[in-house]
Amino acid sequence: MYDSIVVGAGPSGGSASYHLAKRGRSVLLLEKESLPRYKPCGGALSPIIQEWFDFDFSPAVSLKLNKINYTWQMGSPEMVEIATKEPVWMVRRDIFDHYLVQQAQKLGVELRDRTNVNGIEWKSDRWLVKTDNDVFEAKYLIAADGAKGQMSKWLGFKEPKRRKGVMLEVKADLSQQVGQNLFADKLNSNFDFGSMQNGFVWSFPKADGYSIGSTTFMGNEKQDLFEICSTYVNHVGLEKAEVEQSEHPICLWNGNQSLHTQNALLTGETACILDPFTAEGIRPSLFTGMLAGQAIDEAIAGNADALKQYTLKVHEEWGADMAWSQRIAGIFYRVPSFGYKMGMKRPSATQRMGKILCGEMRYRDVAGAAINRLTKGLIPGMG
Repeated sequence: MYDSIVVGAGPSGGSASYHLAKRGRSVLLLEKESLPRYKPCGGALSPIIQEWFDFDFSPAVSLKLNKINYTWQMGSPEMVEIATKEPVWMVRRDIFDHYLVQQAQKLGVELRDRTNVNGIEWKSDRWLVKTDNDVFEAKYLIAADGAKGQMSKWLGFKEPKRRKGVMLEVKADLSQQVGQNLFADKLNSNFDFGSMQNGFVWSFPKADGYSIGSTTFMGNEKQDLFEICSTYVNHVGLEKAEVEQSEHPICLWNGNQSLHTQNALLTGETACILDPFTAEGIRPSLFTGMLAGQAIDEAIAGNADALKQYTLKVHEEWGADMAWSQRIAGIFYRVPSFGYKMGMKRPSATQRMGKILCGEMRYRDVAGAAINRLTKGLIPGMG
């Protein structure tokens, strides 16, 4: 019997496994796919996560960026350099996730990929985790199987709202010039507003091309996101490039909820921790995984409130900030042309957002002034 079984080998599952094993606990990590595996994701990641681990992530980082390029309806580029201590990392999730799991394996984590979990059962004092071929036992259970997973449902939690996201992986030679001069400097993250409702199109470069995608953050989900992204690809001169497209669900943060139950925790997107303004998810997944590992270690050591404290800490450290993010999103996406003018056209606002994404600032540090500025501009006579 294991101290803990972790279901899902994404960032939160890998992080939880690593931090449990680091504390000497026995861990079984189950993953239905064969690692390394492709995962639709923009791959933008704050370097602050390095502080949470005692190994070097450099081998898993594709590029480092310190500039953001904004456009409105695919025109009028606005370039801003973000003044952060470290550039934003760009990672490919097949490489990054597998690298993290490999570090956990070095500490003794047992990985079983190509293993589909088809049910769980609490029996007396332990969890039984049922797979297609075996049944495993553990004192504690971590649900890290993401937006597509069934673990939260099996554990008795309310079904999360799943929004649709789309991804286009574009193979491109970044040494070649591409159209419209939007990618004149290839090593930028690019955000286009105004081409879709209640969201934006984003493009992040990797070593061998671009990850281009979009989602809606509120309301209207009937838009053809693939068509919008394809129009963007053509507009920037990549219409002849090799393109692979995929659709995937995402679970945005939508208010604090309990993340613990009988000897079990939810982490990562299973816990709906995606930023409701930007859809950032890797950093909070790694963070909640780390907190989950610490909490279960403390529970095994005799702290009867450790799992409850995990929920409270996630609420305090992440949920409180996401409440501010959600308020900003509600105003910004309602009238995006004004939000774009007051936000993306102001270099100072972009630099603050860069610091938020890099973990150097919190939404709570800037939200009051931002909401006040946006609200005044929307009320007649207040602008």
